[in-house]
Amino acid sequence: MHRITISLDGPLADAFDALTQREGYASRSEAVRDLVRAAVDARTVAATEQGECVANLSYVYDHHARALVTRLLDIGHAHHGLIVSTTHVHLDHDGCLESMMLRGPASEVRALADCVRAERGVRFAMINLISAAASIGA
Repeated sequence: MHRITISLDGPLADAFDALTQREGYASRSEAVRDLVRAAVDARTVAATEQGECVANLSYVYDHHARALVTRLLDIGHAHHGLIVSTTHVHLDHDGCLESMMLRGPASEVRALADCVRAERGVRFAMINLISAAASIGA
């Protein structure tokens, strides 16, 4: 384990301490380690589009939008090799939430997310990618 020292101005240090306590970290060091891991992983995935990743694609859509459900199913079948599982939740009379667990090359996972996001009737879509190396502790 390497020791590093950082300096923060008062208001930032106070805000960080509040975040550390609110999220249940045992120490500032644990919180900083999580932030550093997330930053390194985000840059690793961004830098290597061909790198393997695991991801969660979540999107909210209007199931009444013309032929949207069929188009989303077609997109899923076209990318079946990336999809590990899908969860569907009814939000209200019109809205649905789907969450896909994905695994594969980051470029292909991003392309799938872009296809879903671009469909008319998809109100919101967000993807969270994690490098496969990070997900197995490498």
